[in-house]
Amino acid sequence: MDLGLDGSVVLVTGGVRGVGAGISRAFLRAGATVVTCARRPADEPIEVDGRGVEFISCDLRDAEQVQSMIDSIVATHGRLDAVVNNAGGAPYALAADASPRFHSKIVELNLLAPLLISQIANAVMQKQETGGSIVMISSVSGSRPSPGTAAYGAAKAGIDSLAASLAVEWAPKVRVNSIVVGLVETEQSHLHYGGADGLAAVSKTVPLGRMARPEDIGNCATFLASPLASYVSGSTLTVHGGGERPAFLAASDAETSNKPVMEEQK
Repeated sequence: MDLGLDGSVVLVTGGVRGVGAGISRAFLRAGATVVTCARRPADEPIEVDGRGVEFISCDLRDAEQVQSMIDSIVATHGRLDAVVNNAGGAPYALAADASPRFHSKIVELNLLAPLLISQIANAVMQKQETGGSIVMISSVSGSRPSPGTAAYGAAKAGIDSLAASLAVEWAPKVRVNSIVVGLVETEQSHLHYGGADGLAAVSKTVPLGRMARPEDIGNCATFLASPLASYVSGSTLTVHGGGERPAFLAASDAETSNKPVMEEQK
């Protein structure tokens, strides 16, 4: 399917590993020119049909560096059609034990940096005849308990709210949406879920029977950035394979534990 992204210029933050690499490849397949940024370049080339990404080293929390990066993209390509705010993450740390500085850094990377990037990108897009699209990569951690990554979950909840607000402020030229991502299998999955047995066990908790692949997220991002989604703004697209099976179903030993129960109305 032609998404109408051929020749478009797209910035994917953190687009060199894991989910970000999958997003970058999806845009390359759609014919876009893809610029990625991170603290360090990819360990292996990110290419599709002989076309690769352009890489810029950037601290996304630094306003001057972000401004310089976007200025460079526009100077080189003449425009910026879409931004995917993917960079983020958090190491495991219990909220009671983590320092205030730790929490501040997590919120800065996962909420304030995407706001900064979006603000500078919007200034470019508002001047373009065709405007632009901004896609926030959010997480199910923003809408359910996130023990061990509480500040991250709070930041992701903020991202969804931010996308909805920016969609109103920056319309009609710029569309803003968020993708709420569930469990994803990447090259770093073993750090979270263990070996093959752990991955298989966790995958069984997902209704669709597997974790997402990075390209699953990339396909959704390309859609939201494309003209096919020209009337979609301020929305959250949940990509989690059906979510998580309620814990009480596994705990219950009743024969009807897998069946919905409706109370008689009296």
